[in-house]
Amino acid sequence: MVVTGGAGFIGTHTVALLLAEGARVLVIDDLRHACGAEIPPEADRVEAELSTPAALESLARFQPTAVLHLAAQGGVSRSLRDPAADALNNVVATLALLRAVVDAGRPRFVFASSGGAIYGRARRLPTSETAPARPLAPYGAAKLAGEGYLGMFQRTFKLSYAALRYGNVYGPHQDGTGEAGMVAISCRRLLTGEPPRVTGTGEQTRDFVYVGDVARANLLALGSTTQGPINIGTGRPTSIIEVARTLTALAGLPAEPEFVPARPGEVPASYLDPARARATLGWTPRVPLEEGLKLTLESFRRAA
Repeated sequence: MVVTGGAGFIGTHTVALLLAEGARVLVIDDLRHACGAEIPPEADRVEAELSTPAALESLARFQPTAVLHLAAQGGVSRSLRDPAADALNNVVATLALLRAVVDAGRPRFVFASSGGAIYGRARRLPTSETAPARPLAPYGAAKLAGEGYLGMFQRTFKLSYAALRYGNVYGPHQDGTGEAGMVAISCRRLLTGEPPRVTGTGEQTRDFVYVGDVARANLLALGSTTQGPINIGTGRPTSIIEVARTLTALAGLPAEPEFVPARPGEVPASYLDPARARATLGWTPRVPLEEGLKLTLESFRRAA
C-alpha cells in the first residue's frame, strides 16, 4: 500500500491500522503538514512533494496493490485567500499522481474527498452522494475536480477508485494551531485556560466523525471494488456550540465559549447520509461523539 500524506492527521492513524493488519506500507509525504506522531519504523517512507520525480518514481518502484491519497493542502479560508496555490496542491498534484498510478499498473485508488465542502448548502439533509455538487470555496472545488479526473481515469484507463467524502474528521494528532479543525483548536485553547471560540451563533451543524472510524473506512475502501463517491459520516447533525460546551465540561473549565463573527459564506447545516458506506463497505461509525471528544482532549493533555 502507498499512503500519500501518511505523516498527517488521518494518515498516521491509517498507516498504523494498515501495519497492524500486516500490510507493507510506503508513506510519501513532504512533512509540511506532519501531525507530530511518529511514522512507525516498519513503514517505508519518502520525504518529497507529491508531484516531484522523487515521489512518483518511488511509487513506481514500490509497485503497490493500492494507493490511498490523503496528501492535500487543507483549509477553506486558506483556499479563499490563495485559490491558485490550493489548485496546485490539490488538483495538479493529484493529476500527476494519477498518471503515475496508471503507469504503475493501475492499483486500486482511494481518494480523500470532502462531504461538506463539495455539497455546500445542500437542499436535503442528511445529504446523499446523488445530491448536486455546489462547493462554496476553492478547496471544495478542488476536491470536486479531483473526483472529475478520477472518473475520467476510470473511463479511459479502467482505474478502480473510490472517493471518500469525509464529514468533519476529528481526533488525536489533529493540528490545533491552524484555521481548520474546531475540535483540535478548542482542545488547545482549553488546556491553556481559554474557552473555545465559536463563530456566529454556534447553532450551525456539522457531521463530526472520529478519526479512528475514518481510518477503518479507508482500509475497507482499499480492499473493496466499489466505485465512485462514498460518504463517510455519522448521519447525525451536531451543533458547534454543543461540541464547544461538551469539551468545556470535559476540561472542567467553568466558562461559556467565546463568540466571534461568522465566516463569510459559512454553511448553516451539513451532515451526510452514510447509507452507501454501510451497504457497499460494511462500514458504520463506532465511536460516539462524547467518547471521541474525551479521547481527543486526553491526547492533547498528554502531549502538552
